Amino acid sequence: MAYMSQEGYDQMVAQLRHMESVERPAASAAIAEARDKGDLSENSEYDAAKEAQAMLEMKINKLKATLANAKIIDTSKLSRDSVQILCTVEMENVKTGQRMKYTIVSESEANLREGKISSTTPIAQGLLGKKVGDVAKIVVPRGEMELKITAISFD
Repeated sequence: MAYMSQEGYDQMVAQLRHMESVERPAASAAIAEARDKGDLSENSEYDAAKEAQAMLEMKINKLKATLANAKIIDTSKLSRDSVQILCTVEMENVKTGQRMKYTIVSESEANLREGKISSTTPIAQGLLGKKVGDVAKIVVPRGEMELKITAISFD
């Protein structure tokens, strides 16, 4: 089951519609164009177009499966006293003093540039269930880090 926000769900639905209505016909047209160029046994353009179509269909099927298993969470009904999915956590690295702010989201919505980390990452796993003032000890590839939670909100 994939827990996600309404916004994330709507973005995935829009992406699926685009793939089915724009990218799928374009892939079919590329195959037809390559087929018209002659002998299919030695036509690398045809093989590439078929492979691109197969990859697109795989992405469409994966997106459909994610949407079928999606559980939209209403953040207004969530407790604001501990870290959980869809909350924004502000924290400070105890050793370096560096401040960070992440929103914990489902894997399908994760985007580090937007400050959204997957709930399956080591940092998110270490933060889940913690309260403001708690220090989370998190094992990352570079070793162990201690993050003090300074604020929890739902944006």
